[in-house]
Amino acid sequence: MQELEARTKPHAPVILVATDLNDLDRLMPFALREAAECNGRLILLHVLPASRGMAIDPAGMPYYDPTSALESAGVALEPWCRTARKRNIACDALVREGQAAEQISTSSRQFLADRILLGTRSRSKLSKLLIGSVAEQVLRSVNLPVITVGPEAHLPVQSNTRERVVVLATSFGETSRPSAALACRIAASQHAKLVLLHVLPPVIDKEHAAAGSELNSIALVQLRTLAEQIGHADEGGTVIIEPLVAHGNPAIEILATASELQASLIVLGSTQRSAFQNLTRDRIIYRVLAHARCPVLTLREPSPSASAEDVEQLAERF
Repeated sequence: MQELEARTKPHAPVILVATDLNDLDRLMPFALREAAECNGRLILLHVLPASRGMAIDPAGMPYYDPTSALESAGVALEPWCRTARKRNIACDALVREGQAAEQISTSSRQFLADRILLGTRSRSKLSKLLIGSVAEQVLRSVNLPVITVGPEAHLPVQSNTRERVVVLATSFGETSRPSAALACRIAASQHAKLVLLHVLPPVIDKEHAAAGSELNSIALVQLRTLAEQIGHADEGGTVIIEPLVAHGNPAIEILATASELQASLIVLGSTQRSAFQNLTRDRIIYRVLAHARCPVLTLREPSPSASAEDVEQLAERF
């Protein structure tokens, strides 16, 4: 397969779509919409494991011959490239050999990708929450916005009257303000309303109802303050920002809110320690990534001292 040219100067945003070929029908509708909305370029990447290149000679001896597997992957990607081009979207296919997460990271740097789009898995036979080892490694290793599309994600029915919604789940951490500012820019780029969601512990009984009500009021004040702060940075004043407080399990409430509002995107930030340093222990992030009905954007949050220019550079990837 002909090697693609890397981007050498700024132009159309580059969206790297990492696929195992089995998830193309799920990923590509979102990839095509993303590219159409930002006038972007798609690069469809499939990484061929070394084991897939093994063949058997007439004597029954195994030998390494990746040619057939490479050609087969290229054939699977080409129809989607044609579909994209028919919609005036630049699209190229790329098949590489090696370790998937490593090749995704390398390709994102080579082609100066602005974001990565990839699929996740849901549950194993043992009912352990899984998003897939490749997705997990990518989330840990790249310093780019990563959009994951879970098995339950689907494009909403098109409507000219329905308002698009971006949901940002915030915990009021030290990086909440730059993350919210970034989410606001993303919402502006999608002509969407931004919902700032904070989830409080469930109210167990009447005895704790008063305390729950007080916490609810405090959280609303914090959300409104955050909305005002990022609203001032929205120079065009185009984004409607709505604070929302929920009580219950954070993952369940994030998923339920996004589903009820028919959100087009959920935004989750990771910590400054590292990007999803130990994802398997964070059940909230795990459940949201595995079961969201819309794409989930994850990224390393800007530091508390991040400048407006830093946030602007991140936001320009959308």
